[in-house]
Amino acid sequence: MLASTFSRFSPSAHRIQRGGIGFASALTDDQLRKAVPAAFAEDAHDSRSARYTYIPTISLIDGMRKAGFLPVKAQQSGTRDESRGGHAKHLIRFRREDQLAATEAREVILMNSHDGSSAYKLSAGMFRLVCSNGLTVGREDTVQKFRHSGNVIGDVIDGACRIIDDFDRVEEDVDLMKSISLPEPLQIAFANAAIEARFDGEDKPVRADQVLRQRRAADEGSDAWTVFNRIQENIIKGGLYGAKRDEYGRMQRRTTRAVKGIDQSDVLNRALWRLGVEVAKIAR
Repeated sequence: MLASTFSRFSPSAHRIQRGGIGFASALTDDQLRKAVPAAFAEDAHDSRSARYTYIPTISLIDGMRKAGFLPVKAQQSGTRDESRGGHAKHLIRFRREDQLAATEAREVILMNSHDGSSAYKLSAGMFRLVCSNGLTVGREDTVQKFRHSGNVIGDVIDGACRIIDDFDRVEEDVDLMKSISLPEPLQIAFANAAIEARFDGEDKPVRADQVLRQRRAADEGSDAWTVFNRIQENIIKGGLYGAKRDEYGRMQRRTTRAVKGIDQSDVLNRALWRLGVEVAKIAR
């Protein structure tokens, strides 16, 4: 169950493509408050102990801004427990100013909560302007976690700087995928593995050829990077028509849903990235 997402920079993929321009400015506090109210919580959830150091996420955001990291997208999880609504898990994507208009922008992703469901977590991400789609890098060495204690603001800012400084390792993965052409059988195997990751333990409502289908001319190609991005977009954004058996064994038409949950999106995006890299290595 997902409450809200916000980005002033992606009103629609078509407008971004037609304009051919990037993003002019970062999210304001008013926009952040609307999308991620938990970032502005005045105190921690009642379930937290006295050892819990409470620092509102907006204080981290302000510190990140001063260090040159601009918030560009915000998302908050929904919750069935109303008492946790103002403290729920939330995610902020940041970019340096020189990355706002990049076609493949480098991002730092901050995840946090004030109800005990998440420590401060930083990871590397990318944003593709052509499809207005955010990616999460699947390398474990790009993930950093911090407990709610000590000098959290300074630690998070230092961690964000390290992620950007070490982005060459991410670029190595991207360059590898861009340099490798995938034969059709390997593309199909990649797509089937992605479908399995998305619908683990369920009847699979879509086929590999649907997941491999391009949505725009810019995504035509057989290199592993292009194939990965087609698969990632189709899996994450959903909208694919398929069929699934109901509890009585009857086939029912359905449309795949977008993956919106913060945790599910993070896990699935990272798995798809790792699949893309491994498939490229196999084809090398």
